[in-house]
Amino acid sequence: MPEDLPKRKKTRGEIFFGPTKSTTRYWYFRVLNRFGSLDLVGQRHHNLNKDGVDKASSSNDDIGHLLTPAHQAAGFSLFDLFRIVDATDNFSLENKIGEGGFGRVYKGQLNGLPVAVKRCFVESSPERLSDFENEIKFIPRLQHRNIVTLKGYCIEGKERILVYEYMQNKSLDKFIFGPRTDWSLYWDRLFAIIEGIAQGIVYLHLHSGLKIIHRDLKLSNILLDSEMNPKISDFGTARSGFPNKGRRTDTVSGTYGYMAPEYSTRGIFSGKSDVFSFGSLLLEIVSGKRNGTWYSIRERKSISLHEYAWRLVFEEKNPKRLIRSSLRISVGGDAIPDGPDCGLRAHRAAEDPEDRPSMWDVVLMLHGGVAALSALPTPKQPARRYGGREQRPKFREVLANGHDWDKKTVTVLMR
Repeated sequence: MPEDLPKRKKTRGEIFFGPTKSTTRYWYFRVLNRFGSLDLVGQRHHNLNKDGVDKASSSNDDIGHLLTPAHQAAGFSLFDLFRIVDATDNFSLENKIGEGGFGRVYKGQLNGLPVAVKRCFVESSPERLSDFENEIKFIPRLQHRNIVTLKGYCIEGKERILVYEYMQNKSLDKFIFGPRTDWSLYWDRLFAIIEGIAQGIVYLHLHSGLKIIHRDLKLSNILLDSEMNPKISDFGTARSGFPNKGRRTDTVSGTYGYMAPEYSTRGIFSGKSDVFSFGSLLLEIVSGKRNGTWYSIRERKSISLHEYAWRLVFEEKNPKRLIRSSLRISVGGDAIPDGPDCGLRAHRAAEDPEDRPSMWDVVLMLHGGVAALSALPTPKQPARRYGGREQRPKFREVLANGHDWDKKTVTVLMR
């Protein structure tokens, strides 16, 4: 679908935008909605009801069962499409601030305040529509400083739109891996971000009432507000109920490198799946390296961040070497707690998820909880999986950086 409506002369039987003024857009959509003659990109509707709405698409009433008094108490709103179009200047490229597998995100202005508007790709697959409904069902009922706020939604015709609070500092991966000539996120600030993420997950697992398992925790789903407070976002693949119990699904949705092995290979997930993902993103934050692979010229094979970290921490007994040099210099090295150790134990204490800590134990570890840390088994060397086989190759010094894994959320049907 094009980003903007074409700006060209009107021909007989067609209606197109002229000047991009709010009044012009408003009356365009009033005419569109009244007569049901055109959709958002100037194409004719074929299956319209008497109000000009596509009968094959859901209306706002279709998900009314998802809305509860908790949504109203949180100030959750149903937005008119005209307001969304006006707020984003007709989804202009100038206002586009991001794009993922779920949709495109635009900056907008509603009631004089900045907002983030996600225009969802619900026609690409049934899973995307389910993701959209999940966002509406879960986020407005979550009240925590480390969970993003969903202000409302819009459903008209084929449009599925979510409106969030605007996060001025974008996503955490932009800070960790973005092009920077200096390293302004010193350890105190980074540690506050790590702790905030952990507290947000503890809230989801234990205190939210919904008992939510996120299932797609990664740096790009951690947003930063104007004060660098982290907020967990993207609940499209989340599930509620009993994080302590493992459940099986035939549809695995997540991001490679962050998915726990029992989830990616057998479709079994629990709160310990989120613990694994947290360990992965913690290693990324501390090391400044992507959760992917590098190529070893000496062995002519790739090696993962998890293998690299395990060797430095548990075999060479030199965890400080894993910490990015600019961060190590900024705090003098000794001031950094056992972040790598905690990350590895959270990430892969063993292939058995029962041997991983809970997120509450992770919070204790981050604050020097020696008892919680020592109670866990030493992590085993990470297994490498290719074509269903496990390999545990010998470690060699990484001599060259290689490619990264795909960071988009993927959905796989388990057969």
